[in-house]
Amino acid sequence: MEKTAARLGIGGAVGSGKTALLEGLIPILLEKGIDVAVVTNDLLTTEDADRLKRKALLPPAKIMAVETGSCPHTAIREDPSMNLLAIEDLEFQFPNLDLILIESGGDNLASTFSYDLVDAYIFVIDVGAGDDIPRKNGPGFVGADLTVINKIDLAPYVGADLEVIRRDTKIYRRGKPAIYTNCKLGTGLDQVVEFISQKVLFQEAETEEVKSQQINSSSVAEQLCQP
Repeated sequence: MEKTAARLGIGGAVGSGKTALLEGLIPILLEKGIDVAVVTNDLLTTEDADRLKRKALLPPAKIMAVETGSCPHTAIREDPSMNLLAIEDLEFQFPNLDLILIESGGDNLASTFSYDLVDAYIFVIDVGAGDDIPRKNGPGFVGADLTVINKIDLAPYVGADLEVIRRDTKIYRRGKPAIYTNCKLGTGLDQVVEFISQKVLFQEAETEEVKSQQINSSSVAEQLCQP
């Protein structure tokens, strides 16, 4: 059977930190021996792909840009054909890929990924957008396999109550995992990689505690919801 890479979507609003999250995750994934590539989505530019290439985190050929030309969620949900073609191209060039990260263009809280395109997806929100974001009950935030609450360091400066965000996230996510991050300092990124390893790549957990017992979905969610 021909090997295919696992696919993980990264969604969220403009400026929430999707590309910064990729910049933080890629070195950790590579250090763990995970062969990774990226597909970025932008409306009419290749801005995010160019940014990743300038960082030299991966060979340029492993970073592909999709210009959606329409609402970003269309290219990851209603008609993901452009992204599927980019994935096919990457898998042809690099048949040993373990993981392809698909970054959506900046969108709203209703943005979700088609599971015809990805195996799982992360939705990124920005503390700077306000502590009422979880209560908006947006399908992207509620339905994502993992929510990343980013820029937690900004809370005191923008009048956002991080404890309110934690409380409401637990309520509206209904037990699904959430991780609190500061991508510039790397806070929380190891937890995101742990989620990817266990829930997307189905690798055995690294901690002795979970090696000694079978991990079920509820226990993983409980661990990952901790900041």
